[in-house]
Amino acid sequence: YAEKKMINVLVSESFWFQKNVSYLKRPDPDLPLCVEQTVLVWIPLCFLWLCAPWHLLALCQSANVNTQPLSKLYIFFLSLIFGIQGEVPDVPRFSLFYISFGLELIALVLSTVADIPPENPEAGAPFLSRITFNWLNSMVLKGYKQPLVQEDMWDLNESDSTAFINERFQHFMKPELDAARVRFQNKMKKKSAKTRDSAQEDPQQSGLSSGLGKGVSQDVLMMVRKKDSKEEENYPSSWLITTIYKTFKRILIESVCFKLLEDVLTFVSPQLLKLMISFTQDKSRYAWEGYLYAVLLMVVALLQSLTLQQYFQRCHVLGMKVRTALMAAVYKKALVVSNDTRKESTVGEMVNLMSADAQRFNDVTTSIHLLWSCPLQIIISIVFLWLELGPSVLAGVGVMVLIIPTNALIATKARKLQIENMKFKDKRMKIMNEILNGIKILKLYAWEPSFQKHVEDIRGEELKVMKKFAYLHSFSILTSCCIPALVSLATFAIFVSVSNDNVLTAEKAFTSISLFNILRAPLAMLPMLIASVVQTAVSKKRLEKFLAGEDIDSDIVRQDPIQLLCVSSVNLDIEPGQLVAVVGAVGSGKSSLMSALLGEMHSTKGFINIMGSLAFVPQQAWIQNATLKDNILFGSPHEEENFKKVIQACALAPDLELLPGGDLTEIGEKGINLSGGQKQRVSLARAVYSQADIYLLDDPLSAVDSHVGKHLFENVIGPNGILKNKTRILVTHGISFLPYVDKIVVLENGVISEVGSYENLRASGGAFSKFLDTYAKEQSNQGNSETGHCFSYTGARRQHPPQPAQWQVRACEMPSPADFQVKLGVFLQYLRAMGWGYSAMVFLIYFIQTAAFTGQNLWLSDWTGDSVEYYNMTYPSWKRDTRVGVFGALGVAQGLFVFLGTLLLANASINASRILYSRLLNNILRVPMVFFDTTPIGRVINRFAKDIFTIDEAIPASLRSCLLCLMSVLGTVFVICLVTPFFAIVIIPLALIYFFVQRFYIATSRQLRRLDSVSRSPIYSHFGETVSGLSVIRAYKHQDRFLKHNEVTIDENLKSIYLRIVSDRWLAIRLEFVGNLVVFFAALFAVISRDSIDSNVVGLSVSYALNVTQTLNWLVMTTSALETNIVAVERVNEYTQLKNEADWVTDTRPPQMWPEAGRVQFENFKVRYRPELDLVLHGITCDIDSTEKIGIVGRTGAGKSSLTNCLFRIIEAAEGCIRIDDVDISTIGLHDLRNRLTIIPQDPVLFSGSLRMNLDPFDKFSDEEIWRVLELSHLQSYVSGLQEGLQHKVAEGGENLSVGQRQLLCLARALLRKSRILILDEATAAVDLETDNLIQNTIHKEFSDCTVLTIAHRLHSIMDSSRVMVLDAGKILEFDSPSNLLEKEGHFYAMAKDAGITLESNTHL
Repeated sequence: YAEKKMINVLVSESFWFQKNVSYLKRPDPDLPLCVEQTVLVWIPLCFLWLCAPWHLLALCQSANVNTQPLSKLYIFFLSLIFGIQGEVPDVPRFSLFYISFGLELIALVLSTVADIPPENPEAGAPFLSRITFNWLNSMVLKGYKQPLVQEDMWDLNESDSTAFINERFQHFMKPELDAARVRFQNKMKKKSAKTRDSAQEDPQQSGLSSGLGKGVSQDVLMMVRKKDSKEEENYPSSWLITTIYKTFKRILIESVCFKLLEDVLTFVSPQLLKLMISFTQDKSRYAWEGYLYAVLLMVVALLQSLTLQQYFQRCHVLGMKVRTALMAAVYKKALVVSNDTRKESTVGEMVNLMSADAQRFNDVTTSIHLLWSCPLQIIISIVFLWLELGPSVLAGVGVMVLIIPTNALIATKARKLQIENMKFKDKRMKIMNEILNGIKILKLYAWEPSFQKHVEDIRGEELKVMKKFAYLHSFSILTSCCIPALVSLATFAIFVSVSNDNVLTAEKAFTSISLFNILRAPLAMLPMLIASVVQTAVSKKRLEKFLAGEDIDSDIVRQDPIQLLCVSSVNLDIEPGQLVAVVGAVGSGKSSLMSALLGEMHSTKGFINIMGSLAFVPQQAWIQNATLKDNILFGSPHEEENFKKVIQACALAPDLELLPGGDLTEIGEKGINLSGGQKQRVSLARAVYSQADIYLLDDPLSAVDSHVGKHLFENVIGPNGILKNKTRILVTHGISFLPYVDKIVVLENGVISEVGSYENLRASGGAFSKFLDTYAKEQSNQGNSETGHCFSYTGARRQHPPQPAQWQVRACEMPSPADFQVKLGVFLQYLRAMGWGYSAMVFLIYFIQTAAFTGQNLWLSDWTGDSVEYYNMTYPSWKRDTRVGVFGALGVAQGLFVFLGTLLLANASINASRILYSRLLNNILRVPMVFFDTTPIGRVINRFAKDIFTIDEAIPASLRSCLLCLMSVLGTVFVICLVTPFFAIVIIPLALIYFFVQRFYIATSRQLRRLDSVSRSPIYSHFGETVSGLSVIRAYKHQDRFLKHNEVTIDENLKSIYLRIVSDRWLAIRLEFVGNLVVFFAALFAVISRDSIDSNVVGLSVSYALNVTQTLNWLVMTTSALETNIVAVERVNEYTQLKNEADWVTDTRPPQMWPEAGRVQFENFKVRYRPELDLVLHGITCDIDSTEKIGIVGRTGAGKSSLTNCLFRIIEAAEGCIRIDDVDISTIGLHDLRNRLTIIPQDPVLFSGSLRMNLDPFDKFSDEEIWRVLELSHLQSYVSGLQEGLQHKVAEGGENLSVGQRQLLCLARALLRKSRILILDEATAAVDLETDNLIQNTIHKEFSDCTVLTIAHRLHSIMDSSRVMVLDAGKILEFDSPSNLLEKEGHFYAMAKDAGITLESNTHL
């Protein structure tokens, strides 16, 4: 009976709708009881039942995953609906219900702060925490409190790790690439049908093996490829994009769904705004409608924020993954790439594939969905606008379309200017690089002013181009600022003038303006996106070409156990345990033979058979940026005893004592802090430690001094060395070792001419004996000088004093935490450089622009008020014209003010750039030499490159955006407060939330960015290192270890990138929430005070509020960017405040002809390099008479170079003084001193420019004088033979001249100056004997009437000096004529004896 009654009730109409009662048309609306008790219960229940299987599955699968929040959500959903109750029939039940409901609400809130695992909080984060990115809070807090370090980064999700991504990518890449290769070959077959037919006939006729036939057809392919390469792609193409799509299909589809949802939600707000305005117009409607619209506006905005941020998160993660996949693929390919492919691209280009091209893909992928989303948004906007304003919308759209070609024109012009600008930048950086590398020469010659002027001229040109670019940019900003004003002007003007019935109401005007605002973004984004897609297409081609290149042929080298090692076709058999020497002239193919044995060469026919493991020592040692120990172990396990034995044998023990960290010393990139000999010995030690079966040694003894070479041969390579039972193939030029080898292989032009033992070949009188004769002569000539100049194992580091800065045990520059809070002072410094007048004007003009914008909108809202005033009346045309005219004038005014402001800002910022740069340059050239000895050049160059680039381009842009955003936000707040004064109450709390979120974010974000850039460079340097050491890695078969290392390095970088992506989303969600609250309160207060305000003003206030969300977000981004960029000003200023050396010119100037006699006196002269270091010279006292020739000798570190540095005041005296012709040199200006002395330095440094500029940068001398000195320095015939003569361009570092010619040019410089005192820092091994003789003879003849100080490395050259000074540990041990010193049999005698000079031989000399 009860059931029957229930069904009757359900079926009866009155249960659903009571007759004559409307549930909505009353002040407190309600739903019918039945709807409450059925529909509202069923919806959440269905939701719960539908989700139950997943929920249960998750519970079954894992006990520890935090999934309760989902159930909390369902219960919350359910309870919420139950909570909508009418009367209260049962009080106890009602109370209990609300108590449980309250508890569930609390449980829901608590579930968002669930216990999260510390390794990776995202994995266990509950639903609410995921959509709001709450799980990042702990990291943001940590970053705010203290500087973050790499160890603070959380572990990556499995699906984001490099190994996982790479595996998936390779899985899809292989079939795609194979298919592309097939397509490519088919294409080539069609192309080369005729050619191939004719080529294939030959091999078949001669009946060659199929293998060779295959080879020929391959060659034909190569020929055809070369021919077509100009016309079209000569590699398998169009497979990379499909591979990327297949690999990341899921995340792409997810992001499409989110973007679609967000686009739809975007158009809901203007419709709600329309309803809101119509509600305020009709005062008879119930208040709850207004509240409902206010809440709906907020809910829609919130949903839009959440979907947008999920979409962005997916897109950025996708970009990150694509970049990772490409980087890993390029690295993997580089390990297996064949030598032919490798020759096509330099190391720099390969690193570029990994950095620039992969990054381009990353940037495009993040915004790829805009390709379909922008057109969609444009179409929907136009449809809605048509519904509002009819055909007059086309006028507005027409204006937008007309602006596009203007912008395109500006963009192409801008690109040209940008290219021109890059040329000047490159030119300037090239010269700066040379100046900093050759700074010592500039100081010694006092050439700084000439180079400074040169750099400033280029900088002037660069700033001119920058100014043009800035003006062009101002123009494009004018168009983009005028677009909204012009579009709304055109649309509204045509709308009201088409017919008198068309009256502009508040609904129409503000809904249209909201839609126009939506329309602006896609129109601005589309051209930019298309440009970046075009750029990425170039990267795609480059990546496809590299990744589809040929791999190295692994079949060339066989591992056949029958023979041990033989090379066919060159026909060479080597028995186990033999020591074989390979000799031959330069270019005879010795290194090529080594490469062939490693399987690196392209085999045309024949094979190589190797049994056992290989170790390889290349001609140029390859050193990793790791500790010395890691370089030797090279992935093998550490065995202390074996390690020590290897160190002893390779003569590394003395070096380890010198290195600050012993074997744990960090070696810089390319072994920067080791001498050439040390690098070679480390390379040899690596091979010895690896305990391989076969050793390929490509001339390892050439880079070391002769006695070290002897030690290595005896202890390692030779018949009694560590490797005596191994097979060794040694390429060598050292004749002395040949008698001790088992077999000698002589190469001539890539062919083995002789093989046999030393005695047999010597007797045969063939190519080998010729080779012996030429080399024996040279070596006997050098033999005398060898021992004279190698006093210690580490002779290569004699140029500078020990430099703590170069010996860091860790080579990474970490900014100190103090950098992070950028001081207000730095902003003020920048504004001061811009000029206070300029700065004030810019602020004022931007302020007026905002006022014009606000005024225009207020005028519009007043205009829409006419529709009420002239209701059912004819609208007077004069009024219409006034309205349109003023509206248009205000629109144009704001465009012009922005244009003016941007122009002024451009002028001001270029002014600032000019001032900051010239200060920096001016100061760096005046900094003492000690600074350059202790600071890595890269760090100084960074100031001139990256920091100046930031000041030139990034700071002005972010300053402008920042100002515009700030003004926009202030304008919005002003309008809302003007309309609804209540709003002022919530400004303070909202501003506080905003401020705190921003401060937290900026602190963390900046550090995540820093960690990103710090962890990014190891990826590229490791890759560059791998490519340059490829043959070594392949020889040792360590490819897998390097792949793993690369994955780890990329993962470290991904950790900070991932968190940076999430932190951007974390901020956006919170800021948009503040923006959504602004919308909500603007609408709410409009509803509350709807009786006292007009509907047109409500439209204005809410449409402003809807726009504020984006602006707030943008404001934080720009302020954050500005704060990050302004650090560049601080870094540049830091270098402008470095302490300078003494003045270049002082009031006390020496006489015009000084020094006339050329007498030099040292009086108790003491000197140290830096205040905290020990003395280098301990009280030197001596007199050098006019025209005396003095030789200065001593072991490495005795203080010889310090002595010359003191004469030029490169280092200042700690005590005592130096007098030249009775003038104390410390009293005169540096340039007065340095201009009157002449030096021929040890390293001949040349600068890029003309030959004439290298000799006479100030254009003081006539061409005749220059030709005369060229004749004296034996260069006249060479220079006159050049096409451009004296204007011949010298390459960077003088690379297009031989070392000998460079040294002769330095001699020419000295001859041109011809001062009374000449200092000769003798070139060691740089010069061949012939050049050396030329230099010595010229000096004897031309400088006979000068005082000459020679720092000698070859004792022969100073045996004819008037006196010789023997230095040791900064003191003079002996100072007398060479013959007297030899008779004394003291220090000098011992050194001479070592060099094979005796008293008798000296008399012959």
